[in-house]
Amino acid sequence: MTAAQKAYLQLHFAVLLFGLTAILGKMIQLSALVLVWWRVLITSLSLMLLINVVKLLKTLPRRQLLILMGIGTIVGLHWLAFYGAIKLSNSSVGVLAMGSTSLFSAILEPLILKKKFNALELGLGLLIIPGMALVVNGIDFSMVDGLVVGVIAALLAALFAILNKSQVANLDAMSITFVELSSACLFLGLVIVGSGLSKAGFPVMIPPHWSDWLYLLILALLCTTFAYVLSLNALKHLSAFTSNLTMNLEPVYAIVLAWLLLNEDKEVSSTFYWGAAVIMAVVFSYPLLSKVEKLKG
Repeated sequence: MTAAQKAYLQLHFAVLLFGLTAILGKMIQLSALVLVWWRVLITSLSLMLLINVVKLLKTLPRRQLLILMGIGTIVGLHWLAFYGAIKLSNSSVGVLAMGSTSLFSAILEPLILKKKFNALELGLGLLIIPGMALVVNGIDFSMVDGLVVGVIAALLAALFAILNKSQVANLDAMSITFVELSSACLFLGLVIVGSGLSKAGFPVMIPPHWSDWLYLLILALLCTTFAYVLSLNALKHLSAFTSNLTMNLEPVYAIVLAWLLLNEDKEVSSTFYWGAAVIMAVVFSYPLLSKVEKLKG
């Protein structure tokens, strides 16, 4: 297998695990803010067992550390928006909103990395829009807020994937993951303290049931630590657009799991699934069209 083929396999397995996060997020009885804070805290602690944190902080240039901390803050905001979308609607709607990530990536990657716009990537990204329109028509009006927040999560996902592209060549994936997620933990911790000192008061911090602890551990260790490192390793051999487009497969896994575990098929209409089908068609067409484009070039 070539390095690119191995990267695709790693990325697809990571996406499968990411698909499970939406289900766990719906099942865990905590607010989105507290849930994400626990997730990044447990993940950061687990990574401390795998890397030499003291050596990393001593050798990492201050400028790069600050950049990674900034990206980590964006990651924290992304997950906050993602789980907020799930809490406001359901896991199926939340993950399908992430289908707009490829559109944002096609627009932002050339601007941030100073590349030429790719007509194929931009065209496929735009094809996501009709699918999203069908999704909107296929859900109850009460879920629209969740969809909007999910699209914001997609924008943030595209942004941090693009910014990470410039970092993976200089530092190993596990170190990047630790710095970014520990920074997200610090940022969200400050948000929680700020909330506690305001009129809103402190949110419920302790999971109410033992099953919530179990779900949090699975979410943090398997679906975050392991999956996040896999996806960053894959990014060394794939473009940010390819990575984000593949991430659109996450709804496939999440929706099937939602059918089986949460009976969410009863909460949306057939139009919703037509929209999902359009988005999935774009995802599956990209590798073939990209190969044809390279052959012509």
